[in-house]
Amino acid sequence: QVQLVESGGGLVQPVGSLRLSCTASGFIFDNYAIGWFRQAPGKEREGVQCISGSDGSTNYADSVKGRFTISSNNSKMTVNLQMNNLKLEETAVYYCAASQFYCSAYINLPRRLTNYWGLGTQVTVSS
Repeated sequence: QVQLVESGGGLVQPVGSLRLSCTASGFIFDNYAIGWFRQAPGKEREGVQCISGSDGSTNYADSVKGRFTISSNNSKMTVNLQMNNLKLEETAVYYCAASQFYCSAYINLPRRLTNYWGLGTQVTVSS
């Protein structure tokens, strides 16, 4: 049974930091790209960062450049997203997901290219 379980969400103040974790099971981790996506109320789901399970290469949205960092541990089948300098507008549900496509395509087409989704974790940035 395939599972992607997110954790680490919560309430954080603007310019604060938060670390999200995703634990995967039930599929061959090395054969997939793992991405973090987010969806704010009334908005489309958008790509944040993605990491390749085969070679560790990453792709990211321009909006998070220099502030967010994705990392993975293939032996533990975990992917983390370190988020620094968070902004109010980054309040959203953050999802971990897996795809057999390359990150360069996957990060821009999550709904079309995702094989498996997690249930999401809420991140609220508020003062």
